[in-house]
Amino acid sequence: MTDRSAQAVQITGGRLILAGLLSVPAGAPGLVIFAHGSGSGRLSPRNNFVARHLQQAGFATLLLDLLTEEEADDRRKVFNIDLLAERLLLAKGWSETDPRTRHLKIGYFGASTGAGAALQAAAREPSNIKAVVSRGGRPDLAESYLPSVTVPTLLIIGGHDEPVIEMNQVAYDLLTCEKRLIIVPGATHLFEEPGTLEQVAEHACKWFQAYLKRSE
Repeated sequence: MTDRSAQAVQITGGRLILAGLLSVPAGAPGLVIFAHGSGSGRLSPRNNFVARHLQQAGFATLLLDLLTEEEADDRRKVFNIDLLAERLLLAKGWSETDPRTRHLKIGYFGASTGAGAALQAAAREPSNIKAVVSRGGRPDLAESYLPSVTVPTLLIIGGHDEPVIEMNQVAYDLLTCEKRLIIVPGATHLFEEPGTLEQVAEHACKWFQAYLKRSE
């Protein structure tokens, strides 16, 4: 279920048009841009769940499709982290010029392959990026960029998501920024178990509150 108060937006670059959903609560201290993974997009039920939690805490959120409908069917583009990072940077640039969001600090929330894209984007263009959160992510896909990430990064993984735990631990060791790794007990990759996605949302909210609300 998506946020009914969200505004449909279009983020353009040349002939490219990416569809998004923007929610900006009054007095929002920051904007969280979602980087979906594995062909998912702005209608992802799990990311919408987290987004609603963040909105209730006062944050603005931008959920968007990093790939067009045609591209989402191409597995090579689904796993093209360079391409996904470029699209995320396009969204960042859009948010820094749109009057509804241009005054806001920015955080990235990445899921699955989107986490790799978020970390690469944060390394390549850290200006105004204050925090990154990864849910069940593949930060290892941005391996060569990880030592260059300077923004505080939180990695959240399920306790039963064993292959991804190892990938996250390797990535965690490569990060030199302020960082934390949280393993949610009993959770599998998609956090489908009762109460586990709520824990993800709470951890993410606390992380963004710590860094997006911090006065400069």
